[in-house]
Amino acid sequence: MAHVVTENCINCKHTDCVEVCPVDCFHEGPNFLVIDPDECIDCTLCVEECPVGAIFPELDVPAGQEGFLALNAELAREWPVLVRKRPAMEDAGKWDGVPGKLALLKR
Repeated sequence: MAHVVTENCINCKHTDCVEVCPVDCFHEGPNFLVIDPDECIDCTLCVEECPVGAIFPELDVPAGQEGFLALNAELAREWPVLVRKRPAMEDAGKWDGVPGKLALLKR
């Protein structure tokens, strides 16, 4: 079972999770992170590190966020691996908890 980055990461992109990942399964896009489901070892370390609560086990993805399972898998094949922490996006604080951000996802 893998973990999944969901909508609340869009326009926040905190990378605290990347720093604790033992297998480098995070990939970085312009305004979102994804987890490669083939690389994730289900260690759960990233869940507690995410300051916006955007990471879930694939079987516990919140209702309405199920599309992020396929999105993480798809974008992990396209985006580069991220192996070190970077600053969050400039306005990350104002985007935390804002619903309906999927339309803002930059590929």
